Amino acid sequence: MLDLKLQNAEKRFEELSNRLSHPASIPTSAELQKLTIEHADLQPLVAKIGEWRQWSREKEEAAGMLSGGDPEMKALAQAEIPELEAKIAQAEKELKVMLLPKDLDGAKNAIMEIRAGTGGDEAALFVADLFRMYTRYIEKLGLKVDLIDSSPTEIGGFKEVVFEINGRGAYGKFRFESGTHRVQRVPKTEAQGRIHTSAVTVAVLPETEEVEVEIKPADLRIDTFCSSGAGGQSVNTTYSAVRITHLPSGVVVQCQDERSQLKNKAKAMKVLYARLKEKADQEANAKLAQTRKSQVGSGDRSEKIRTYNFPQNRVTDHRIGLTLYQLDRVMDGYLDEFVEALALTYQEEQLQNES
Repeated sequence: MLDLKLQNAEKRFEELSNRLSHPASIPTSAELQKLTIEHADLQPLVAKIGEWRQWSREKEEAAGMLSGGDPEMKALAQAEIPELEAKIAQAEKELKVMLLPKDLDGAKNAIMEIRAGTGGDEAALFVADLFRMYTRYIEKLGLKVDLIDSSPTEIGGFKEVVFEINGRGAYGKFRFESGTHRVQRVPKTEAQGRIHTSAVTVAVLPETEEVEVEIKPADLRIDTFCSSGAGGQSVNTTYSAVRITHLPSGVVVQCQDERSQLKNKAKAMKVLYARLKEKADQEANAKLAQTRKSQVGSGDRSEKIRTYNFPQNRVTDHRIGLTLYQLDRVMDGYLDEFVEALALTYQEEQLQNES
């Protein structure tokens, strides 16, 4: 089965190479661009197939030497075969991953929403901590943060913060952050020094193109209001903030980060498209997508994907059983170990489903 898939990939690559060597025969620039992208995507796969075939040939040659009469050649073959078998096995594993169906959403920008759950002021403070953690990690990746909406508290936290992560692969990188994040620490307001447990919910959505979801203007109620919080002289003086209600679904989004009402409306529409696309996907295939409510949880302490324990400098991801005693580094934006381990687990699950 694997060999057949590899042959088909090689055949398709050869077809594309032949077509692209005569670009004048391709009818439109859009078609040319599409074929060029497909050719580029197949190139690393075909290169890996070449390595796999080469090592397989070398193994056959070494196995043939075992039946010869030269003792030195036999010894050499016996030493080479285990090394070649290991290379072949690793190449096959990599090929299976490369042959997995493309995640069309993975390359998109992402919209992240962080909301305070159980824990009052302490939960709101942890929303601010997570926002800082993600912002630092995003900057390390060379991606960009674009704030959409926030509800700050008087003590420096946020009831909620919504922002866009701009850059190729953003959603694929952050999709597994969705869920309930639990924090255990002594609040600054706690005089007795007791450890409190609070919860914050995170939702990550892929940015959606307008063509993927149809929104009729008649189905929208758009309200404007004065911005609150930081924002300059126009705060509380101009109706620049925008709240959009999608009447058929009841989905409500808002943005007040920009001074311009038009810019706030454009940002809010991005969030609305993303939420409605997610809703449509859930209804189309409930087995492949959780409902939004189950994705982010209720914010209750008992529901968790990750726990941040400050007294022990410990952070644990409960889905993969990974614990690091480096909470200070994690909160400073060093999330690679968790992000990569979650992505690897996802790949392994996909491979099991394909087999």
